[in-house]
Amino acid sequence: MAFEATKRELGELYSFFRLLSDAKVSLGTPQGRGDEAKWWPVALIQREEHDGTRRYYVEEKEIRIVSGEVGKDGLFVVAERGEMRIPREDFGGAAEVMLELLKTNGGGDTIELPEGLEAFLDAINIYDLEAKTEDRTDFSVAFHHVEAPLTGFNVRCRLSAMNPLLDGGRTANLKLEQTGVKFATPTVNKVNALPESPMEVTERMLMIERLGGVLKYADVADKVFRCNLLMIDLHFPRMLAEMVRMMHLDGIARVSELTERIKEMNPLKIKDELISKHGFYEFKMKQFLLALALGMRPAKIYNGTDSAVEGILLVNAEGEVLCYHKWERQAFADFLYQNTRFEKGPVDKDKYGFLEKENGVYYFRLNVKIGLTKKLF
Repeated sequence: MAFEATKRELGELYSFFRLLSDAKVSLGTPQGRGDEAKWWPVALIQREEHDGTRRYYVEEKEIRIVSGEVGKDGLFVVAERGEMRIPREDFGGAAEVMLELLKTNGGGDTIELPEGLEAFLDAINIYDLEAKTEDRTDFSVAFHHVEAPLTGFNVRCRLSAMNPLLDGGRTANLKLEQTGVKFATPTVNKVNALPESPMEVTERMLMIERLGGVLKYADVADKVFRCNLLMIDLHFPRMLAEMVRMMHLDGIARVSELTERIKEMNPLKIKDELISKHGFYEFKMKQFLLALALGMRPAKIYNGTDSAVEGILLVNAEGEVLCYHKWERQAFADFLYQNTRFEKGPVDKDKYGFLEKENGVYYFRLNVKIGLTKKLF
């Protein structure tokens, strides 16, 4: 039976092998390109496998692979089975094969791996193509020297489907109260009965308007997500609701473009000086995107402390691996601002896009889902 991998799995493994081969990584620019003048040397990569933890020490011509376990005290305990040494150039060759597969396999999400690549993965005991960790990191990297602290990364590959920064779900719903004309039950049923389509949420919102209804921001559906958003700003949920509303009604998805529209609308009614000179709306959006990239989740209490994920490794369309890290906070924030978009989650699964009655009041829920763009700004 042929050995297969999804493009997402291959993209993660490609970035891992590319770092081992190159022994360095370029810092990314806000535009999603590498900065030739700024790069960090890679000394060690730690990755989880089915049988424990592996450490890959980057030496001059070889990669020294050591198996072991990380104890509760955080110390790495080497296993008895010893270590393995593999030429660095072998990882480079495998990375080139993966890159070619990612670029040339346009249709479908699954790729059949050639025998040579499968044999190499077997030889270095890699069986989990996508690392499974509890802290959401894909792997951790020590820069400059092996004694440096390990820093956790998520991998995003523009040659494959990418995990979103904010994955929607029922806990990421915002509630808009239906005001204006009071709808009778048959009218509500008529709105909710509009057929499924890519534009069904938009069509329901427009129909509510045509019937004299007004959708006014009311609240965040989930109390944990509400508090998380309030950590960004006490008025941030309202700002976010307006952006999601515009995404549906105006067909604008890019975060940067929607923020520009929000500046014109000024839904929070703040002073012009705060908008133009201080960049209030841009600043709040960048804070939110950074929080998402560094660990904020809708259903998990966020207190401003970053998680084990400290950055993103982005594989661009040319196969270059770029590093965005909280140590380079401004470049990271600008990149996220210029290269993210609002997305539409599944309506039935995420339970939004319908008029629903609560305590005698009808509400219309909108869902917040944000991902990286596939193309450069």
